[in-house]
Amino acid sequence: MFAVHLLAFYFTKLKEDQIKKVDRFLYHMRLSDDVLLDVMTRFQAEMVKGLERDTHPTAAVKMLPTFVRSIPDGSEKGEFLALDLGGSKFRVLKVKVSEDGKQNVQMESQFYPTPKEITHGNGTELFDYVADCLADFMETKNIKHKKFPLGFTFSFPCIQTKLEEGVLLSWTKYFKVRGVQETDVVSSLRHALRKHKDIDVDVLALVNDTVGTMMTCGYDDQRCEVGVIIGTGTNACYMEEMSNIDLVEGDEGRMCINTEWGAFGDDGSLDDLRTEFDREIDLGSINPGKQLFEKMISGLYLGELVRLVLLKMAKKGLLFNGKISTAIRTKGKIETKHVAAMEKRKEGLQNTKEILMELGLTPSEEDCIAAQHVCTIVSFRSANLCAAALAAILTRLRENKKLVRLRTTVGMDGTLYKTHPQYPKRLHKVVRRLVPNCDVRFLLSESGSGKGAAMVTAVACRLVSQRKQIDEILASFELSEENLIEVKNKMREELEYGLKKETHATATVKMLPTYVCGTPDGTEKGKFLALDLGGTNFRVLLVKIRSGRRKSVRMYNKIFAIPLEIMQGTGEELFDHIVQCIADFLEYMGIKGARLPLGFTFSFPCRQASIDKGALVEWTKGFKATDCEGEDVVDMLREAIKRRNEFDLDIVAVVNDTVGTMMTCGYEDPYCEIGLIAGTGSNVCYVEEMKNIEIVEGTEGKMCINTEWGGFGDNGCIDSIRTKYDKEVDEGSLNPGKQRYEKMTSGMYLGEIVRQILIDLTKHGLLFRGQISESLRTRGIFETKFLSHIESDRLALLQVRRILQQLGLDSTCDDSIIVKEVCGAVSKRAAQLCGAGLAAIVEKKRENRNLEHLKITVGVDGTLYKLHPHFSRILRETVKEMAPQCDVTFMLSEDGSGKGAALITAVAKRLHNVGEN
Repeated sequence: MFAVHLLAFYFTKLKEDQIKKVDRFLYHMRLSDDVLLDVMTRFQAEMVKGLERDTHPTAAVKMLPTFVRSIPDGSEKGEFLALDLGGSKFRVLKVKVSEDGKQNVQMESQFYPTPKEITHGNGTELFDYVADCLADFMETKNIKHKKFPLGFTFSFPCIQTKLEEGVLLSWTKYFKVRGVQETDVVSSLRHALRKHKDIDVDVLALVNDTVGTMMTCGYDDQRCEVGVIIGTGTNACYMEEMSNIDLVEGDEGRMCINTEWGAFGDDGSLDDLRTEFDREIDLGSINPGKQLFEKMISGLYLGELVRLVLLKMAKKGLLFNGKISTAIRTKGKIETKHVAAMEKRKEGLQNTKEILMELGLTPSEEDCIAAQHVCTIVSFRSANLCAAALAAILTRLRENKKLVRLRTTVGMDGTLYKTHPQYPKRLHKVVRRLVPNCDVRFLLSESGSGKGAAMVTAVACRLVSQRKQIDEILASFELSEENLIEVKNKMREELEYGLKKETHATATVKMLPTYVCGTPDGTEKGKFLALDLGGTNFRVLLVKIRSGRRKSVRMYNKIFAIPLEIMQGTGEELFDHIVQCIADFLEYMGIKGARLPLGFTFSFPCRQASIDKGALVEWTKGFKATDCEGEDVVDMLREAIKRRNEFDLDIVAVVNDTVGTMMTCGYEDPYCEIGLIAGTGSNVCYVEEMKNIEIVEGTEGKMCINTEWGGFGDNGCIDSIRTKYDKEVDEGSLNPGKQRYEKMTSGMYLGEIVRQILIDLTKHGLLFRGQISESLRTRGIFETKFLSHIESDRLALLQVRRILQQLGLDSTCDDSIIVKEVCGAVSKRAAQLCGAGLAAIVEKKRENRNLEHLKITVGVDGTLYKLHPHFSRILRETVKEMAPQCDVTFMLSEDGSGKGAALITAVAKRLHNVGEN
């Protein structure tokens, strides 16, 4: 028993001694975590250089856009062919992807050799050989009669400008085919395929093997957004934000970047880490000075690195008693498969002995232990360097997503990773140590690069099909110039119908006289109360107006909520609530006893008989209080004040918010004769010649007309541009068949139109994985403010995804792009329709004055105009296009409806006083 322990101790001591000897000899290859963190930082800097336009040409890590914009979502289906060229064998595959409730991939493949006369021949021979092999495969499988989409895995660095095009930058590994560099390899393949008249193949995608690996794993795990190959060569790809890729137009979405990390260090950035053995490997390679990182890592070079180390140690008398065989001097005699065999846990030492003996050496036990440890250090360094670069990619992904902790999957492939017994475990361990804030799953790719090319092709086919369907749906929101001219002309007709006595009753654009016959002239002064009712909030304001050289308007206001039960209760309850709010405000301001003149902004269609009388035509914007339509709202307010019996007010004017907006801007700009509201609702007012207003007595002077244009189209005159989504929104509203134009243009409805489109797209399987969530079924969830956020140019898709997730919509990056596009189509149409309608009014003003050219200002208010990132611009552009003879200035109203009511009251008091005098 003692002898056994003694032997074990001796062997352990022997092993320790040999390991220490090798460690001392190869201390340069043993990398600490601090060194690896430094490599990680260097690689991050190289990635940025490769992505930025200015530094890309000189960057060692090329960061090539692949034009793969989407990973599989599980809905791909069809039959595809794939070619896989880039390793020791060339492979042709037929891949059948079926959905039928569960994802399923069936593959048939055949390997063809890549002899040296092909890999070192000329380009024509290479691509003819590839086409011949494909034709042979199709013949063998009896599928020559069918047309197939094809994906081409080409595992060499290419510059791509689209998915189905790629210009070869340089050959790597052991390929050196003449006449292919700086040419489009897809074009060469297509040319070769055309020689085979009996096959019909459409090359849809050129894919790097790393991308293929990511796509294959992405089909099984949709969290997969990184692909890594550690085989004959080494490389990585990952999904980068488009906004960070200077080389490709557009900021939307993501694109897979082929890092070509094998060239990391070609600019000297790793020189301090390269050993004499690395330099010797490089000098003896077919591409000296190139792919330096790859030469420290990949399967093509590890065996040779081990051979060079063993040779040097033998020369120094540290191994084999200084004896050197011819084989150990011969390049390529130790391959990576030998390294893997020597590092096996149980039989490793025995394998080492056999391999060394095959090399003509007579190794001792100590030699075998030392040689095995050389293999460990060389392969461990490889795993360490890979881990550092991969950690840099994972950190970039996490930072792009602005996450504290990233959860992701890395698709892995390559013979070194798959066949080396210790490699995967070492790599995983080091990655997790370097990026403790990333939860990484490593997923081994099955038939990665070939199947991946088919998956890229399948995704490309899916995206083409989806794009077609999405374009068809959104095409109904596109308005041609003819459409807009027709809207302008129809609006003009309806304006005239509303002004004429015989057609006014049936006109959809009501053209209501406001009895506001003057605009501010700067002499207005005093204290006024203003009420502002038009949405879910009600405001009471005290407005102090000063005249003269230092004219000014100062305002004090308080906002009160109007609960839904009040909005849709009885008229008495609504006006009692309003009076309660006024009482609270007067108390708050300490002016309960003062009988102040009051202007009432009431933003609903009213038929006025004078400036202080207004009968409600109909409720809009979600109000439905009973016993109000047809009643004078000023009388209802006076009666509610009487019922309260606490204070008295001098109600001078009832005003529409649009008129208030025009008056507010008119106080600053005498050219302002039009008011536009583009917010919760949509409306316009303008100053009309009295002679054109047949429904009011008198022909002298002017009067402001509240068009109530939201009802435009209620007679069916714009049905040709209404979509099925507009009809669904209308039918689900409180007032079906009414306010059709407003329902296509105002903030209250745009979000609901978007929601209807999203439901339809989801039903077609084009969004949210075909799952209509409970929240998407909920009416009103998609508020118009979300359109403004989603369409913001400053908002990354990641933030769009967050907005959708807040709404309970679990979206992918692709979903976010589509949602943004839908929002854009709906808001653009709304702005164009508003612009066409406004063009009709400015043209009418020009013709009223018999002018060749009109200069006019439009006072504007409303959240849609103010907050939406593109609405105002599209509106202005449309007006300019539709009314080229009018020079229209848009002036944003500051607090138009409240301040405007006070100004109208002040003007009315001034005009009343003038009349009395």
